[in-house]
This record gives sequence, structure tokens and C-alpha cells, in this order.
Amino acid sequence: MSDKYSKHYSTSLPKASSWNESTDCCTWGWITCDMLTGYVIGLDLSNANLSGTIHPNSSLFQLHRLQTLNLAYNNLSGLIPDSIGNFTQIRELDFGSNHFTGHIPSTISKLKHLTRLDLSFNSLGGKIPDVFSNLRELVTLYLSYNSFIGPFPSSILNLTRLENLDLSSNSLSGPLPNNVSMLLKLVDLDFSHNLLNGTIPSWVFSLPSLYMLELHHNLFNGLSDELKVNRAVGRLDLSYNQLNSPVLRSLQKLTNLVNLDLSSNNITVDGGTHITFPRLEILRLSSCELKDFPQFLRNLKTLQVINLSNNKIRGQIPNWFSGMRWDSLFHLNLSYNSLNGHIDLSHFYSLVSLDLKFNFLQGPLPASICNMSIISLLDLSHNYFSNSIPSCLGNMTQLTVLDLRRNNFTGSLPPLCSQHTSSTTSILNGYGNQLTTIILNGNHFEGHVPVSLLNCVGLEVLDIGNNAVNDSFPAWLGTLQELQVLILKSNKFHGPISTRLKFGFPRLRILDLSHNEFSGSLPAEVFQNFKGMIKIDDSDKGEIEYMKTSDSFFVMYDDSVRLVIKGNDMELERITTIMTAIDISSNHFESVIPKTLKDLSSLWLLNLSHNNLRGDIPMELGGLNMLEALDLSWNQLTGKIPQQLTRLTFLAFLNLSQNHLAGRIPQGSQFNTFENDSYGGNLDLCGPPLSKQCGTGDPLHIPQPLEEKEEDETYFFSGFTWESVVIGYSFGLVVGTVMWSLMFKAGKPKWFVEFFEGIIPHQKRRPNKRAQRRRT
Repeated sequence: MSDKYSKHYSTSLPKASSWNESTDCCTWGWITCDMLTGYVIGLDLSNANLSGTIHPNSSLFQLHRLQTLNLAYNNLSGLIPDSIGNFTQIRELDFGSNHFTGHIPSTISKLKHLTRLDLSFNSLGGKIPDVFSNLRELVTLYLSYNSFIGPFPSSILNLTRLENLDLSSNSLSGPLPNNVSMLLKLVDLDFSHNLLNGTIPSWVFSLPSLYMLELHHNLFNGLSDELKVNRAVGRLDLSYNQLNSPVLRSLQKLTNLVNLDLSSNNITVDGGTHITFPRLEILRLSSCELKDFPQFLRNLKTLQVINLSNNKIRGQIPNWFSGMRWDSLFHLNLSYNSLNGHIDLSHFYSLVSLDLKFNFLQGPLPASICNMSIISLLDLSHNYFSNSIPSCLGNMTQLTVLDLRRNNFTGSLPPLCSQHTSSTTSILNGYGNQLTTIILNGNHFEGHVPVSLLNCVGLEVLDIGNNAVNDSFPAWLGTLQELQVLILKSNKFHGPISTRLKFGFPRLRILDLSHNEFSGSLPAEVFQNFKGMIKIDDSDKGEIEYMKTSDSFFVMYDDSVRLVIKGNDMELERITTIMTAIDISSNHFESVIPKTLKDLSSLWLLNLSHNNLRGDIPMELGGLNMLEALDLSWNQLTGKIPQQLTRLTFLAFLNLSQNHLAGRIPQGSQFNTFENDSYGGNLDLCGPPLSKQCGTGDPLHIPQPLEEKEEDETYFFSGFTWESVVIGYSFGLVVGTVMWSLMFKAGKPKWFVEFFEGIIPHQKRRPNKRAQRRRT
């Protein structure tokens, strides 16, 4: 190895930090030498933080006897040099997961001993050249996740030793060639996520060793009528194409199928009861055009997964389906159909996941649901189920997700997590309560929040909004160390937010207490404990991640929530792991806005509207540099709008209307984008965007008085005793009699009227905003 080569990599690579020029390079790490000749035959620089381009004259290409070269998982860019053809002895070449661009160099055809070529996860483009005819020893070819275009390279079909072929996630187009393939040893074939079209030729299904065939996410519109019996294919994914109904009859010749996915095709009928797949375990027919339960399911005895979601199946679940003895059925998804009537779960005791959301199912939950002892995901949302929840749900220790939102359930909230779990360690080890998500929103539950929830030590999402729960604030939920989303909106919660207990909620990111009857002040220490809303690192950089739960069958459940965002009630179908929101609107909170809100530096949404908050808007809110929506409307706020709020460069929604704010509206940054609606009802504000100019006061305008409350009036009159009232009344009567006689003696009562009109100004009382809000 040349000095130039060793010096370059010894200074730039952590992997090469132990390379020492004074020692034999064959003793260096990640280098393999021939024991007899001493030549370097192997070089593994994968995941070595390499960057830049590979120069065509690089000393790397002087390693003529190199047999394996691995540069995967780096940041290399630019073209792959034609000098790659110098590696005439190479057997394994891995350039995957870099940023290479340009074409595949034609000189690769010189690498006649190559058994493995991986160029996946780069930015290579153009047509895939027909350079593979000479690579007779090639076993693995990975070209996936690039930008290749044009037709399928037919020279690949002559690679008789090929076992793994992956051209997925490119832009290959046109039909597959019809000529007979020589890929007799091919085991895995993946052409998914391309633009291939036409009929899938018969040779694809006739390969004698093929086990996995993935052609999903293409434009194929049919199968060849000449399919022969093939006992090798076990996994077939043709989803997201344009295939039509006869496809099932053609595929029944694949007698050893274990996993079949035909989702998102134009399949309308099932082909009758004669179709049988004796070994089929996983069947996915979601998003097709099915109008009935496929009859051929009667013949499938080994099913573990059935997904018929998002079809047009109507009516009741047939008795033959409910009566099937699928002892190994773990996952059943019938969501997004038009099913109605009651459900029978007597024979589905082995289910790990049951998804029936978005149907028209009704009636009480059957008692047989208590036999589903290993259920992990139970989603019955958006139906018409009624009556109370069986208490046995509280004893299902494997239950991870319970979603019963938008039904007609009544009674008390179910006592979930009835069995005590000592710690999260027990959950990680598979013991104790596993619940991470509880969503009971939009039912008719009453009573109190069950204290048994304290045993849900792994709980992340709790949504009991839009019910009739009548309770004080459950501050004890703050001991749940994993809780991130708490929705109590639109119930009958009442009283102050007590801080007698240690106020926890260390990971809480979304809090919605809106539309309740909470009262009292907003304790400053409440917001000081929301550590999950304080940005402490750069964890929000990189790809967006979402809260989700999955089971062992890759059944994914995305946590979702409904919030008022920028003035609109919106359903968030997925919750990002960095989203933060506080909504305590439409309650009876009073006193001032706590300055401790300034510490919640990652807060996105803050809604304190429709309360009785007083005092100034804290200028410290200008430190919430991630804030996108701020609603302080319909309160009793006074003073000026702080200039510091113009620092909120992400602020897209602002509502300060219906307060008693005064002075000039700040300008700059996002404030230049807000319109009059953001400031309406504040008669003493001036400046753009309002038409009222500052410094040009209206001589007839009287500053807004604060709205008097009934309790203030009661307090005022409570200072008067009956004696003072009698004395005042008597004195007033005497004065009034004298004035009355003088007025008529003078014969000019007009002076009396004009006199009192001059000393008593006309004051228009501001309408009661709370009464108005309650009416709307």
C-alpha cells in the first residue's frame, strides 16, 4: 500500500486511527492480506465517516489483487470512476448508502469474478446499462433506491447464479421482457416501487427456487394465463398495481404461498369457493373493491393475519365467518367498511390485534371479548357500540392500545390497569400492564377518572375528551412518568388546579383542558414541571418521527388527537414526537398569566382564550421562539402589547381580540402579517393594521372600563347596612322634595334636565362576553 494512501486515511478516518506507517499494513485493522503473498486482498472502510469524491487516479485503484472492497455507509459523492475496472480480481464490491451520482460505469463488465455488487441507496441515474452479461458468477445484485430510468435490463436474465436481485425504488418503466429467464437459482426478487407496466410474464412465477417476489407499487394490469404450478413461491406482494378480478384464480397454482398481499388493486370478486391456499398464513386484500367477504376464506385453515380493510363490504358479518375456527388467527382488520349489526367474538380468542374502526357496528360489546386474553391492540373507534364497557378490560395485562372513541358507550370510565404494576421495568420485561394508549373520546362516560390508571405506568396517551366526566383535576396522573398527551376537553371537570400534591407530568407535551368548568388562578409551579415542553437539546433536528405502537406482526397504530390549531378544530392523524401544545380555553381561570410559561421554549400552540385572565401580557412570552399559534382572546387583559412578541418568528396565528389592550400595535416580523381580526374589541389599540391612527384621539371616546362582575357588585353592596340605607333614603327624599318644588315654581323644568345631562356622561356598558360565548 502506498504512503500516500495510508497517510490520507490515517488522518481522516476514525477506523484508521490505529494505522501506523512504521508497521506492516497487514497488521492494521479492517485490512485483509493474502497469507502467502502479502498482498492486500480485503479493505473494509464501511461506516468510516468518509466524504468527498474518489479520484480516478486514486492510489486505491493500485490494489490490483483486491477481492473485497466495502465503502458502504459513508458520505462519498461524485461519479464512480471508470478505474473501477482495474479490480479484475474483485469478488465483493459494496458502495451502498453513499451519495454517488451519474451512471454505472461500463467498466464494471470487466469484473468477471464479481459475486456481490451493491450500489443501493445512492443517487445514480440514467438507464441501467447491459453490462452484466460477463458477470457470470454474480450471486447478489442490489441497485435499489437510486434514480434509474428506462426499461428493465434484459442482460440480467442470463445470470444463472443470481440468488438475490433488488431493483426496487427507482423509475424503471415499460413491461418486463417475455423471453425465458435463466435465473434458476434466484430466491429473492424485488422490483417494487417502479413504473413497470403491462402483464406480468409467466417466467416470473416459474422460477424454480424463487421464494420471495415483490412487484408492489407498479402499474401492472394483469397476469399471464400460462402460470404453472410452483411449489417454491412463499411470499408474494402484488399490492398497489392495477390488477383485476381473475388474479386470484391464476395465483392458486402457487400452492405453497404463505404470505399474499393483493391490496390496492381492482379486485371485485373472489372467484368462488374452489380456491385454496393450503399453507397461507397472511392474507391482505385491503383497499380493493370487495363487496362481500371472500368465500374462499372458508378453505383457509392456517390463517394468522386477515386484512380486508377499506373495501365496500356491507351488512352484517356473516355467521360462517364468525364461526370459523382459526386457532392461530392473531390479527383481524375489517376497518373502513360498511359493516353493521352486532359482533360475535366467540372464536377469536387468539387475537393479538382487532381493528374494526369506521363501520356501523352497534350494540354492547359481547362478553366473549373477555376471552381475548392476549389482545394487544383493540380499535373499535367510530362505530355505534353502546352500553357500559366490560370490566374485564381492566385485567387484560397484554393490552397496549385501547381506542374506543366516537361511540355511544355509557356508564363510568372503565377501571383499566386494575392489576398493580410496580415499575416500567416490569413492562419492558413483558410483565404487568402494557397500556400505552387509551382513547375514549366522544362517548357518554360519566363519573370520576378511575384511580386504577395509576397502575398504567407505561401510559403515553390518555384522551377522555368529549364525555360527561364530572371530577376535579386529576393531578395524581402526574406520577405517570411516560405520559405525553393528556386530553380532558369538553367534560364537566371543575374547581382549581390544585398543587397540594407534587405536580409532576415530566414528559407531558400536549395538554388540553378546554371547555370545562375549571376555576381559580393558574399556579406558576404547574408550568415549571412540564419538562417535556422545555427544549434541552437538538432532538428536534433530522427526520420527523411520530408516536406509534406496533406488534409482532408489524401491525402499526399511529397515535392521533384532535386539537384546536390556529383557530380551527383539526384532527391530527399522527402526532409528531416534538409537537407541544397547551389549551386551557373556555374555562373560568382568573388572575394573571404566569410568567413561568416562558420556560416552555419548545411550545408550539398556546390557547388561554375565553377565561377571565387579567393584568398585562407578560413580555416574557417573547421567549417562546417555537410558538406558532397564540390565542389570548376573550379575557380581561390590559396594558400594551409587548414589543417582545415580535421575536416570535414562527408565529402564524395570533388572536388578542376582546380584551382591554391599549396603545400602538407592535410592528415587525410576523406581526406585519396579522389582520384586524387579531385585535378586534380592543378599542384603545391603534396603528396598523387598524384604521385608527395613534396620537389622534377621539374627543368623544372614553377609555374602556373593565367589565364589572356580579361578585364585585355583591361585595360593593355588602358594605351597606339597613341603617345607612334608611338615612340615605330619608336625606334623598328631603332634597328631592325641595328641588321638585323649586322646579315648578320657576316654571322652567328644562334647566333641571340640562343640568344633570351635563354632569352625567353617557356610558355604554360592554356586553357580557361570557354570556355571549356560552350562547355561541
